[in-house]
Amino acid sequence: MVSIARSAAALVFGALVVAAMAAAGMQTGTPTTTEGRQTMKAVRIHQFGGPEVLTYEDAPRPEPGEGEVLIRVHAAGVNPVDWKTRQHGFRRKELPAILGWDASGVIEAVGPGASKFKPGDEVYAMTDLARDGTYAEFVVTREDAVALKPRTLDHVQAAAVPLAALTAWQAMFDTAGLKEGQTVLIHGAAGGVGHLAVQLAKARGARVIGTASAGNHEFLKRLGCDEVIDYRTTRFEDAVKDADVVLDTVGGETLERSYDAVKPGGFVVSIIGQPSEEKARERGVGTARILVRPNGEQLAEIGALIDAGKVKPEVPHVFPLAEAAKAHEQSQSGHTRGKIVLKVVEE
Repeated sequence: MVSIARSAAALVFGALVVAAMAAAGMQTGTPTTTEGRQTMKAVRIHQFGGPEVLTYEDAPRPEPGEGEVLIRVHAAGVNPVDWKTRQHGFRRKELPAILGWDASGVIEAVGPGASKFKPGDEVYAMTDLARDGTYAEFVVTREDAVALKPRTLDHVQAAAVPLAALTAWQAMFDTAGLKEGQTVLIHGAAGGVGHLAVQLAKARGARVIGTASAGNHEFLKRLGCDEVIDYRTTRFEDAVKDADVVLDTVGGETLERSYDAVKPGGFVVSIIGQPSEEKARERGVGTARILVRPNGEQLAEIGALIDAGKVKPEVPHVFPLAEAAKAHEQSQSGHTRGKIVLKVVEE
């Protein structure tokens, strides 16, 4: 009887200790905050500035709401919008904030009314630019922003795709109306958006001309570029006069000169600069600047092209999540071929 009483007392004491640990925010199998919420590892900013403001720390784990899913992030893509937001709040003003809007991972849970996916599904997504992002172990997003991960890619490769590929798709096809048999001139063709744009345009049946430094010419030819122009030695508007579409990923003077490379009735679309309506009217062309939007249906179409062998992301730089600052430094160098990815889960 004494032994039983002592065992019962030990169990009660143990339960009290566990409860006290949880109340104090100590780990008891599932990390909690002082408010009792589950936590996760994430890279956050508490102020705007250089790469040094990126802090690897514990953060509250999000929970899916109506029509949303919770993704356990395996890898997160790095894009210029990330460091622009880090510098001066380009797309996010509230702090602290988690950056990153590309994810590949596994569905952890679904919110009320979400029915397209189930826990365990491998997915990839571009998440909402106005919400906390993917530099974290978990992220919440609307289920209509999500698609099944291409089966031929691992999570690191898949995380390189969503934002950049959707940008190219929405710029060239939705905005500029690029069609089979037409010619598209792509500036910055070896970059994150550019190298995927080359492949998507070829898959659509377009003739593709790309601008890039000489060191990237063979790479672009392997991707399917019909012609490559060295922007350091050749003025592209002297070499191209009759493009149906110009996709500008560079901005500045490159965008200004692009109106001389497109035929009347053509279209100049930029993802970075503000187009000149005056020049467009003078030359009889259309023009627009686009901001990419999450779109799960388009990601599914892109995934089908990937699994068909028509599109493949280039990922030369992979960093652990805790080294996000190094990834930003690489991205800001402006000389990255393809994409940069943060690995969140070792596979």
